[in-house]
Amino acid sequence: MGPLTGEDGIVRCPWAGGPGVMRDYHDTEWGNRVHGESAYLERLTLEAFQSGLSWSTILNKRPAFREVFHDFDAEAIAAFGPDDVERLMAEPRIVRNRMKIEAAVTNARATVALREDGGLEDFVLSFAPERSPEEPATQSAESVALSKGLKKRGFAFVGPTTMYALMEAIGVFDPHLVGCFRRGTR
Repeated sequence: MGPLTGEDGIVRCPWAGGPGVMRDYHDTEWGNRVHGESAYLERLTLEAFQSGLSWSTILNKRPAFREVFHDFDAEAIAAFGPDDVERLMAEPRIVRNRMKIEAAVTNARATVALREDGGLEDFVLSFAPERSPEEPATQSAESVALSKGLKKRGFAFVGPTTMYALMEAIGVFDPHLVGCFRRGTR
């Protein structure tokens, strides 16, 4: 499916059709480059939590995720223990999935360890494709390689489809469809 024209006359990627949180995310954030360890860890964590759920669910819960995960400060999350996991399992404002919460802690620890080799941002960007895709996809050779690379570094819940979504979200390449008003604006 190609881009669609909204009731406001603007052509967008089809998932950003009507007014609301998804359109706002599409128009102002999705596909824009982010910088810094906490920005990368936040997006990686939220993409993992989104797995099997709608992205609008995650966007609506993002303020609570930021609060309970200390604005995605890797060292703070890396220090979480079993009591913190139980506290988060009882937190109704976030997605309460033990495997995903434990993966967030594991990934924070792996992020801290990755600092010795340039850090999470540089590592993810090293897998950037040479050009942006023109057609929608759910994974790529680069997302498969990123997934394998992160797993070797101790990360969890970083499958190729989740890593493709991460690469789209943080502007590793331009994810907007040809014809979308955002295409080429990153």
